[in-house]
Amino acid sequence: MSAPVFLADDGTTSGVVVGDVYTLGGPEGRHASVVQRREPGERVDVVDGAGTRLCGIVAATGPGELRLQVAEVVVEPAPDVVLTLVQALAKGDRDHQAVEAAVEVGIDAVVPWQADRSVVVWRGPRAEKARSRWDALVRAAVKQSRRAWLPPVAEHLTTTRLAARTADVVAAGGAVVVLHEEATTPLADVVLPAPAAPGAPAPELLVVVGPEGGISATELEALVAAGAVAARLGPHVLRTSSAGPVAAAILCDRLGRWR
Repeated sequence: MSAPVFLADDGTTSGVVVGDVYTLGGPEGRHASVVQRREPGERVDVVDGAGTRLCGIVAATGPGELRLQVAEVVVEPAPDVVLTLVQALAKGDRDHQAVEAAVEVGIDAVVPWQADRSVVVWRGPRAEKARSRWDALVRAAVKQSRRAWLPPVAEHLTTTRLAARTADVVAAGGAVVVLHEEATTPLADVVLPAPAAPGAPAPELLVVVGPEGGISATELEALVAAGAVAARLGPHVLRTSSAGPVAAAILCDRLGRWR
């Protein structure tokens, strides 16, 4: 069985080498030592969310902290194509389900989208609270799936701003795919961005998923005009909670991540 994963605070894994004893403190240290009751001798991984993984054995625990005897330091490369889920806000926590599963599948970034038909609306203090909830979901999904990279959750976008971002992504060599039930091009046939050359910025591949009411004709027209491509997942219409994770699985396989 793979070792459980805990998230380190930013910068605390820098300079750690094999043989060091790394102290995991803060909320994660408390969760490991007090809530999960990890004991000396157990295998544990600590990741920094930016590709560094400390693999080791619990040396000791204290009040609110865990000390890890580092046996291996693994640096996982950044993706050569950044796979981003643009998830429309949805009622009944269906957007939460989509984000959680898509992160477990392998999505690299998340963008909340205030679509025309989104019943849920993010405004003022509620927007910040809701985004914090998405951040927490992403962190939990990263730990569940044992990932070393923590996908960022961007500021939520309106359709106008999403169209502008679409144009920027396409102009930079990336691609934007809008999942739509009436599209004729299968997602499996969409042309993907070429992976980045060593040292070059990675192109972005955005996957846009609408709310339960679907993407409006006006929204689809605006995104396609900005350079997006409409595509369908298959013969069936999926809920917003499942469309993104299914698309992420197909694209992760096409990008060679599951092979």
